[in-house]
Amino acid sequence: MARLFQRFEQNRSSTQLLYVFLGIWFLINLIQAAFTGLHPDEAYYWLYSKFLDWGYFDHPPMVALYIKAGDWLMHNPLGLRLVTVFTNTASILVLWHIVKPYTKHLPLFILLFSSVLVFHVYGFITTPDAPLYFFSILFLYAYQQYLKAYKLGWALALGLLAAALLLSKYHGVLVIFFMLLSNLALFKRPSFWLAMALALLLFAPHIYWQYLNEFPSVKYHLFERSASPYKFEYTAQYFLDQLLMMGPLMGWFLITTAWKQPVKQDLFLKGLKFLVYGVFVFFFFITFKGRVQAHWPLIEFIPLFILAYIYIAERGISKTYYNLFALNIGLILLTRLILIAAPPALQRIKFVANYYGYQSWAKSIEKAAAGHPVIFQDGFQAPSYYNFYTNSLKGFGYNSYGYRKTQFDIWPLEDSLQFKKVLYLLDRPAQGDEHTQIEINTNKGPLYGRFIEPARLYQKLQFSPEYYDENWSAAESRNTTFLIHNPYGQEVDFSDLEGQAEIELLYGFYEQGQVVQVKSITEAYKQIKIPAKGSIRFTVGIQAPRKPGKYKLFIALRTAPFPGSRNSEMINMNVK
Repeated sequence: MARLFQRFEQNRSSTQLLYVFLGIWFLINLIQAAFTGLHPDEAYYWLYSKFLDWGYFDHPPMVALYIKAGDWLMHNPLGLRLVTVFTNTASILVLWHIVKPYTKHLPLFILLFSSVLVFHVYGFITTPDAPLYFFSILFLYAYQQYLKAYKLGWALALGLLAAALLLSKYHGVLVIFFMLLSNLALFKRPSFWLAMALALLLFAPHIYWQYLNEFPSVKYHLFERSASPYKFEYTAQYFLDQLLMMGPLMGWFLITTAWKQPVKQDLFLKGLKFLVYGVFVFFFFITFKGRVQAHWPLIEFIPLFILAYIYIAERGISKTYYNLFALNIGLILLTRLILIAAPPALQRIKFVANYYGYQSWAKSIEKAAAGHPVIFQDGFQAPSYYNFYTNSLKGFGYNSYGYRKTQFDIWPLEDSLQFKKVLYLLDRPAQGDEHTQIEINTNKGPLYGRFIEPARLYQKLQFSPEYYDENWSAAESRNTTFLIHNPYGQEVDFSDLEGQAEIELLYGFYEQGQVVQVKSITEAYKQIKIPAKGSIRFTVGIQAPRKPGKYKLFIALRTAPFPGSRNSEMINMNVK
């Protein structure tokens, strides 16, 4: 391998070699994007693109624009991923221009870049991390150029790219924060303040969207994600994932060499070190709250790569390391090949199975539904797969009180199902429904469904407590008044309407992310009528759990055969 790269240096100019590599990288990702089935999250973000907005329940809007552009050209996996393939290839060129002023060793640059697993992942997979990756690299380049002469043009570019980072994924704020923390003298420069003002101006529409929708992303990410009891495996897995994402065999080497790279008086390299340490420590502390997914520290791997490349290029490595890097790349390429053409035995592995067979699965359900909408319970992935592979909006995710809220609780899809005939699907037989239940045999296993006519769903009704004190005594009973808001364009009547499922009101508690108790509300609620876009007050008798602890109270509304949706926020309850 060492001889091969020496031959490249002797026979090709850096420019020629760079563009050959970019062409090969682009082609590989194009083929991968076309022939690899969708990851379930990608299908979910495809639905984002069908409802373009300034924000979504989970994320900012940039990923929707990525997908919209490609899907407009062609509706298939390649179309969904097309912009990612282009921007990822462009990011390599920008990365080279970032590292080139320090040392020019293009064959080594190509070798190291090709060894980083996470760079392959976002060469074609389109999630919010794809634009986050691209705009992080552009932001670092603009910052590097700005440091040279503090020109106004680069300051404006910084502001524009800072906004793009924030509109890609909320983790983008870490890039901005730690780079600025490394150089507090920036706050003395008027051009820097202009850059930040521009970023805030461009990000303001997303903030306004959050305000209009009562800050769903803030509530979910900061408050409604219940912390799990700490497990050492969360922290251990975090360290292992760091090594894996930087390269299955050579991640340890790249990380350790990056940490060794001195920064001296170089403000840009100092900023990269701050970013590496800051992101690493940030997500380390997150492991004490729950599991950190392997790709979350993506923004850390970019400066790690830059620092590692500079260190290795200046000092060199032995032939053994060249061969290990080659083996590392071979393992990554083998994994990518498996995602395209895995043998049947490997398709049973959960990670691989996510990319196989969902088009056939969706067509089986579509045939059984006979043109009617389909309701899936507890999850955003199955209805998203169904919608993408049928190129429709007929799949809906019904989220019970035991599951979390998703973008399906905001989109107008539920409104379109009211009082219509729908197919309700479960992955297990429903007891007592044998005479109306149908079994759908799919390549992913059997599904069990029943047609409901008319469907009665009120997931968007919101119960908000008034004058609420979160401190309770064990088993204490207390009357609590709720404001019930009706966001629908028609009146909601809680009475027992002929031919429609009866409404049942419930309250319950979460403890450490699990539902521990659910009770029926006994107050007379059948007479409730809430005008369209209006609100009423309703007082409910709540009894606290007998066991002291920290709980989350919730209100649920059930219409058979659905188990009941959560119709309130997670309401803090401290039981003593």
